This record gives sequence, C-alpha cells and structure tokens, in this order.
Amino acid sequence: MASSEPASSVDGYLLDNARPEAGTRFDALSELFDPSTFRHIEQLGITSGWRCWEVGAGGTSVVTWLADKVGPTGQVVATDIDTSWIAGTAGGAVKVLRHDVGRDAPPEGGGFDLVHARLVLVHVTGREQALRTMAESLRPGGVLLLEDADPALQPRICLDEYGPEQALANKLRNAFRSLLASRGGDLAYGRKLPRLLREAGLDDVRADAYFPITSPACDILEAATVRHVRDALVAADLATDTEIDTHLANIATGHLDLSTAPMISALGRRP
Repeated sequence: MASSEPASSVDGYLLDNARPEAGTRFDALSELFDPSTFRHIEQLGITSGWRCWEVGAGGTSVVTWLADKVGPTGQVVATDIDTSWIAGTAGGAVKVLRHDVGRDAPPEGGGFDLVHARLVLVHVTGREQALRTMAESLRPGGVLLLEDADPALQPRICLDEYGPEQALANKLRNAFRSLLASRGGDLAYGRKLPRLLREAGLDDVRADAYFPITSPACDILEAATVRHVRDALVAADLATDTEIDTHLANIATGHLDLSTAPMISALGRRP
C-alpha cells in the first residue's frame, strides 16, 4: 500500500497491518509496483521543495523515495490508520500522521503539490469522500495520482490455466475476491478512476495500466496474502485447509506463473 494498507480489521479491512504477513506483502508490492509509481511521479517533474501527501502509506518505500526527491526544503506527509510500519520514517522531511482518509479532514495546511495513494481506495468504504478530500487538498496546479487495482478486469491469477495446480490457484483467487467484495471492496474501481478524477474537478486526466504476468515477487505476495486471509477463507467456507496447504506448496515450486490484478494509474491536475 505502497504500498497501501488503509484500514484496520476493526473497520472490516481484510488485509490489516497488524498481521505479521503485512511486512512481506509491503516488500513484494514495492518490488512489483514501485518502478511504475516512481515513473509516473518523475514525469510530473518532482523536485526539491515539493509538499507531498502519501495516503495510506503502509510500507516505507514510497515515503522514503519521495523524501529524497523533495529534500530538506520539502515535506512528505505520510498517513495511515495504522502507522506502525512507517513510524520510523518520521523526522526530517517526513511527517507521519494517523489518519483515515475516508472520514478525516486533510492534514493541516493542505496546498499539496502531489497527493498519491496506491491500493487504498479500492478497499475504503468511504472512497467517494476520500477522493474529494485528496482533490481538495491540492494547491492550484497540484496533481492527484491514484493507483488502484481492478480485479474484475482480469480475475485470474494464473492466466494460463493448463492444469489442476493453476485451476486451484484461480479458485482461491476467486474466493479472495469474494472476501474483498464482502468487506466493501470495489472490484471494478480501477477502471473508474479517470471519470472520477474529472468529476472531482481535475483537468489533464491521464491513465494507464500495468500488471506483471510472472515474477518471484508475485509468488511471495500470493503466499503472504493467502496466509493472511487463510482463517477468513476457511470460516466463509470458500476454501479448505487442504486446498490452501496444496496451493502454498504449489507456489513454492515456482512454476505457477502467478500474475496480479491490473494496476490502473490515473492522475489529474487541479486547475
């Protein structure tokens, strides 16, 4: 979240930061998606002195990268409901705040050159309010960059379902998507971002999509995610312990060619 992990289990968020698997997920998400995120931000011309808001920061990779870019004359405000993973980045150019973007007013001061959220709004039940909050916190000319998955656009984790191992992986991915939907996740949110940015009053809206088809980081992310939600899958009668153990063993072979849902990156500029 990165990598962005925006809410707690108390709020119904399926992938809460409190679980030990969260750190592994942050690292894998960073490896998979940081290059794309950094490319989008660099194309905006980020430089010393910028004031940035990293929403639902989750892990540290984007926060520390932004801090390096804005330098001592700039500021990075890093927020999350659970700030335990980013607390160590506070100081210097980084200010860490506990904040619920779906409910709270923007951080004091506003006037951000850049507001960025990755894998946040797809999970936040108050996503409409959250998007308005972020758009309204921009200075004139500031940019909102939202990056969210669209699991409904590409629902398979194994694109090439040629055997029982791949079929099981796709079955468990569908089960995971069912859990996300039951917790208020919008599985088709990513594709809506360009329209939603325009409706929020932003101009110069652009978007693209990216997803890896196979990578060691995909294997790490899937194993950590399945372990994270294992109890919920079994409790909802969406998978058995045997199926989960088999799938984890299949992942360990490195032969599944696991992909991710498409990541839609959309940006718009405040007039």
